[in-house]
Amino acid sequence: MIRFLLKGLARDHSRSLFPVITVMSGVSLTVLAYSWVMGVMGSMARNAAVHDAGHLRIMTSAYAAEASQVPNDMALTGADELVAEMRREHPDMLWTARIRFGGLLDVPDAAGETKAQGPVSGLGVDIFTPDSPEPRLLNLARSVARGRMPSRPGEVLVSDDFALRLGVGAGDTVTLIGATMDGAMAAANFTVAGTVRFGIAALDRGAMIADLGDVRRALDMDDAAGEVLGFFGDLEFRRRAAEDIKARFNAGRADPGDPFAPEMFTLRDAPGVGSQMDYFEYFSSLLVLVFLVPMSIVLWNAGLMGGLRRYGEIGLRLAIGESHRRIYGSMLAESVLIGLAGSILGTALGLAVSYYLQVRGVSLGNMLQGTSIMIEETVRARVTPMSWVLGFVPGLTATLLGTGISGIGIFRRQTAQLAKELGS
Repeated sequence: MIRFLLKGLARDHSRSLFPVITVMSGVSLTVLAYSWVMGVMGSMARNAAVHDAGHLRIMTSAYAAEASQVPNDMALTGADELVAEMRREHPDMLWTARIRFGGLLDVPDAAGETKAQGPVSGLGVDIFTPDSPEPRLLNLARSVARGRMPSRPGEVLVSDDFALRLGVGAGDTVTLIGATMDGAMAAANFTVAGTVRFGIAALDRGAMIADLGDVRRALDMDDAAGEVLGFFGDLEFRRRAAEDIKARFNAGRADPGDPFAPEMFTLRDAPGVGSQMDYFEYFSSLLVLVFLVPMSIVLWNAGLMGGLRRYGEIGLRLAIGESHRRIYGSMLAESVLIGLAGSILGTALGLAVSYYLQVRGVSLGNMLQGTSIMIEETVRARVTPMSWVLGFVPGLTATLLGTGISGIGIFRRQTAQLAKELGS
């Protein structure tokens, strides 16, 4: 039976070519739209985790309340022991301490006088420890635009755009002017080893990356850190697992009466991140719905019209003695074959374009200038397991539904109408 139907569809293009092309077009657009939204959402979540909040984030309660102000006078103490403890308890995760700091970056001239100066947003990370995850997390080696990676204490990386504005390059000396953990004024000299470009406008405007030990010495933060961050090994945020770890940690550590007690937060707790993730999840669902409903209507209509055009054929088949149920069943089988063929071709086309956009991406650099959104300038699609199966929903159900409704008329066909239809 299936072989007979396949031969009929192959030989009669009016029954197969246009419906298959219609299904293929709708399915490919649905797959591409979904993969694109997943890519944008994944990029924002990944960059927010790596460059800001981590998947899990431990801070003092007082620091967390004013985290946007980077209050290092409320930082964690005994940070190294806390990192070691978290690594023992959760060896499948990556744990690291960081210090965020702000201040002025002063560039002296040959006489030692200020030549250029600008506000800097700094990050102290563990660069030199052999097993430190930070160089891989921040992708430092590949982000170097000029110069090289720091190789000894006292060397730093400066964002390339910021360095060009200040007129500094590899080998130049710069002075960080900031505040110590105790609130006193701090000034420390560093050597620029190289410049970096992260491709994220919010970071490339004025960032400085220094080794954690150098920042501790400059800001009098011995064995202290503003935050301890935890990351899942594959850098994919798992909300349920993160919430479980947070609940267990806070149950044994958090103390509402002690502002300096450590407290754990998840990525979704970071200001703006949770709402952005909710928005994109809602938007992705809405976008898929917007594509699925119209495409389902189009494919339904295609199946409906295909069935109506075949009323003469149906009448003839009834006249030669074929049963209503057999005709109806064969039409449904044909619609399944058409929907399956169109869905497979459409999914293949949608995945091909999505994979291309996943590898090459689309540059949105001009649109993101001046924004503070943690998203890369080159936005990429992301192919997920759902991308492989999503297109089959409208591709199969809509064609089957359209044919099913149009085929109901079979049971109202009377042989007496045949002569009139064949003669018209």
